[in-house]
Amino acid sequence: MGLLTNLLNPKIAMLYLSLLPQFIDLRAGSVLMQSLALGSTQIIISITVNAAIAMMAGSIAGFLKAHPSWALVQRWLMGTVLAGLAVRMAAESRR
Repeated sequence: MGLLTNLLNPKIAMLYLSLLPQFIDLRAGSVLMQSLALGSTQIIISITVNAAIAMMAGSIAGFLKAHPSWALVQRWLMGTVLAGLAVRMAAESRR
């Protein structure tokens, strides 16, 4: 479903149409081949990074499932951080 969402996302097409032409040199050969090489490089890097993130998230989820006390610490820590940010935003808005 994520792949289909990304393929149908017009923002990605706009990225390729606006960003990649800046790195294409007309004197270096086929514009199509340069475009395909740049696009393929970006896709390979994106897949690699997203796969690494998914694998790390799976590992962390497994660890938290095996150690419920860590999950509780994580919840309290994130709750404290978010509460602190809310207090900071409230204090700044009064200035």
